[in-house]
Amino acid sequence: MDIVIGIIIFVVGAALGFFASRMLSASSQENQKLAEKVSQSEASLAQYKVDVAEHLDHSTQLLEQMNSTCQKAMVQMEKSTSLLQKATPKENDAMPFFSKETQEQLAQTVALRHNKEDRKSDREVTEAPLDYSGEASGLFADKKQPVTNSNIEN
Repeated sequence: MDIVIGIIIFVVGAALGFFASRMLSASSQENQKLAEKVSQSEASLAQYKVDVAEHLDHSTQLLEQMNSTCQKAMVQMEKSTSLLQKATPKENDAMPFFSKETQEQLAQTVALRHNKEDRKSDREVTEAPLDYSGEASGLFADKKQPVTNSNIEN
């Protein structure tokens, strides 16, 4: 009987051990999966940090290039301004935009136009302009007009 009890205890212990190992191995598998996810997340975070650092480094280089370009442009503008100031003649020595003959012709043209405008304002206009019709068109008269789209179906 001791042998039967020993075999029963052994079978029960084996069954309990089997189920206990299944339960523990399932949780250990979950722990392994979670550990893998954590390591993947850490790796992706490290890669993201590297990418951000590269981006910021590239942005810094671009800003330095822009700064140097702006400095060069400012120096060029200062040189151009100083050259223009040196080249600009004094008001006494200024070259006229138009030649003397052209200025005289422009003055004559302006004087002629002023004379024409004076003559136009002196005479009184009694006729209608040529683009007006002499007769009433009847457009605004209160008359019934024939409908032009009466053959159209609804």
